Amino acid sequence: MPSEPIQDNKPKRGQPCPCGSGQLFEACCEPIHLGVKPAANAEQLMRARFTAHVAHNFKFLHDSYRPTAGKPYVAEEGEPAMTWTRLEVHGHEVVADQPDKAYVDFSAYGTEEGVEKVLHEKAEFLRSNGAWLYNREARLGPAPIRSTAPKVGRNDPCPCGSGKKYKHCCLVKG
Repeated sequence: MPSEPIQDNKPKRGQPCPCGSGQLFEACCEPIHLGVKPAANAEQLMRARFTAHVAHNFKFLHDSYRPTAGKPYVAEEGEPAMTWTRLEVHGHEVVADQPDKAYVDFSAYGTEEGVEKVLHEKAEFLRSNGAWLYNREARLGPAPIRSTAPKVGRNDPCPCGSGKKYKHCCLVKG
């Protein structure tokens, strides 16, 4: 029984960068991986780190992670089970009173044993000596859903339609 060919999704020059920026790999993440230019901001580093996962460039991941940056890199044995396929960046925010701290909210998609999985994370990045570094996971999973409906006041008519005030109806039931 013939096996399926192994899909090589590692980044190549002349092809779109796996990070989803819309640029070619050699104009996007490759210069950051090679150390030719630093990531301009936390989002650009996040995209370069995703591409490093795709490319199995574990030294770059080691060097761009604050707890291990500057320490000698030692390769680990074995291949990761996840094959990363695409990245969606939902938001990038620099902390107003701390310009060297930023957050990137993203979803990274991959396949493991033929099943698509997603990692949704809000990651914290810190700039140290002019270079952005991934610091930690600030939140795992999507952002909490916040209701946009106006809050019902205690003396407002109950939204259930009973004709009673909210405090004498559904507020006491809750």
